[in-house]
Amino acid sequence: MTSPRRSDATRAAILEAARERFAADGYERATIRSIARDAGIDPSMVMRYYGNKEGLFAAASEIDLRLPDVGALPATHVGAVLVSHFLDRWEQDDVLTGVLRVGVTNEAGAERMRGVFRAQLGPIAAGVCPDPADAPRRAALAASQILGMAMARYVLRLPPAVEMSREEVVAWLAPTVQRYLTAEEP
Repeated sequence: MTSPRRSDATRAAILEAARERFAADGYERATIRSIARDAGIDPSMVMRYYGNKEGLFAAASEIDLRLPDVGALPATHVGAVLVSHFLDRWEQDDVLTGVLRVGVTNEAGAERMRGVFRAQLGPIAAGVCPDPADAPRRAALAASQILGMAMARYVLRLPPAVEMSREEVVAWLAPTVQRYLTAEEP
């Protein structure tokens, strides 16, 4: 009985250490040794549970965006609700910021971000856009705005982006995200 609990605790410690290390150092500079040291375990345990650095990164960067159910909203509110939701997530989740950092420098990170947005934002776009066949393109356009602001505000920390209030960010981005998702094709 204690063995599964110990195993679960070890896995949780590894994932927590990996999330922190990947967020702080990026994919390239984070090492199995440093992650194991942070978790207080031998590096062989990391390899036992996750196989290699890519396997560990994939497990540590599992992200549920917990997107709101926009189907119950008036279509005109989708942009504001999504932008507000993403601001909440970026401000509360260092893992998301870490995966974004890794995504711009490493193919495994980029693929993780593509997968998250494809699987989670894609269905929302399909549910609200005029032509569901156009949902992937519209989701990509919406993601360009959301990820662009995340990069400017939380990764690069560009002073004008950081200094904007939450309300200002929503006021600027929401109409564009709204248009990308729900407007008729230009």
